[in-house]
This record gives sequence, structure tokens and C-alpha cells, in this order.
Amino acid sequence: MFSVNQYVKAKTLKEAYELNQARNSRVMGGMMWMRLGNARVQTIIDISGLGLDGIEETDHVFRIGAMCTLRALEQHEGLQEMYGGAIKEAVRHIVGVQFRNQATVGGSIYGRYGFSDVLTCLLALDTFVELYNGGTIRLSEFVSHRPDNDILVSVIIRKRERKIRYASVRRTATDFPVLACAVVTGLLHGEECWYVSVGARPMRASLLEKFWRISRDTDAEQIAAYAKEAAAAFSYGSNMRGSAGYRRHLAEVLIRRAITSIVSEEANV
Repeated sequence: MFSVNQYVKAKTLKEAYELNQARNSRVMGGMMWMRLGNARVQTIIDISGLGLDGIEETDHVFRIGAMCTLRALEQHEGLQEMYGGAIKEAVRHIVGVQFRNQATVGGSIYGRYGFSDVLTCLLALDTFVELYNGGTIRLSEFVSHRPDNDILVSVIIRKRERKIRYASVRRTATDFPVLACAVVTGLLHGEECWYVSVGARPMRASLLEKFWRISRDTDAEQIAAYAKEAAAAFSYGSNMRGSAGYRRHLAEVLIRRAITSIVSEEANV
């Protein structure tokens, strides 16, 4: 059972941060996962009145407020134009539209959930998080941090010429993923770099960067070898949804399919 002794709607980020320094305080997002837990919270801090529920697009970045809903992320035209259907694919299986209308991007990222499709997808892009006290850091760095009492203000995706594919395997359409995978390619220091993010291992998503030389002339056997190499770089665990060995096999298949799809698109341009 989840219980709260005191509810405070913060008027400023400073107030929210100060309240959150208390030992048994929590910041609430959409409360979709938190309320399912067995916790007794002294103070719940509502930041919904701080204007953090939108997506701002500039010439260089997408700035996604922590209180932006997954549904807004799913429907944003600028994100779809920039990244095709990858981000939409990453959220469309999450329970249902009613749920996605309440669940927030900030909650998905700050929680660092192992099953998070959102974290897995955004980790493969050029993504940063803006923290009230900790400043702006790369999402890949934030994921490795231990949870603290800071407040996530926004998620920032730098616009890059990158191609992305996202895929997941689920036992049923709206279940947690057995495995999730994002593959992105783009230039890094003038060389083509491939970014592979694998989540629901069942641990939280992790990122791999590889300078593979892949072109339209690369044969299927070589792509399969790269996929096997990438899948082997991650660790996997077992739970009720699948074994570690099964997850590793799925990772290899999804990575190979994603690379093949990206290369095929480039060949048809």
C-alpha cells in the first residue's frame, strides 16, 4: 500500500528541491508506477505547476520538460520528422493511451527503470538531462549515477543527422518488454559511429558505441558478426519473462535487423 502524509504543490523549482532534501520526500510525476509500490511517504512534492509539461523545439535541440506526458512525446510532429517513427514506436506499447496521457518523461528517465522503453530509446540519441542542482549532463552519465535527491528539470536531445531504429519484444502487446533495443548511426569526430542501446536486460538500459565500417556493400554475414559482437558486450539476467541466454539471442537479432534496415534505407536514398 502506498500512503502519503503531506502533499505540497511547489511554487518554484527551488522550493521543490529544498523540500526534496528531506529523507522521506518524493517528487511526483504522473504517479503511474510510484502508487503501485508499498511505501509510506512523508511529503509528496507536486511540480505540475512549474511549466515543465511542454516540448520546445529550436534550431539545435528538442527540450522536453520533465512533466511532459508520454502521449505528447508520441505525437510530437518535430520528433517524428527528425527521427521517423522510432520514438513513437518506443512508447506505443506502454499500457494504453489513457496511461500515456498521465505518465511523464521525467518519471520514466529519473526512475531509471530497467523496463523503460523511453530510457532505452533516448539513450542511443545525443541526449542530455538538465538537473536543478547537478546541471546538464549526458543521459549516459546520468544512468550510471546512484539515485539522489536532485530534481530532473528537462531532457534535451541535440539535433543530429542520425538514423535510428527501435524495437522491442513483448509476450503480450502492452506487457513490459522482454528486451528493448535502439540502434543509431551518425558521425562522431568525422567518423561513422554506431550507438546501440539495450534495455530490459532486465537491468536498466546501457549504451555501446562502435566505429563499424558499414555501407550498402557490407554483406549480411558481416552485419550479423557486428550484431553478435554488440550483443555480447551487454550483460543479461533471467526473470519470469525470459532467461539471460534468450535475451542475448534477442539482442543479437534486433541489432542485426536494425542495422540492416538502416543500411537498406541509405542504399535507397
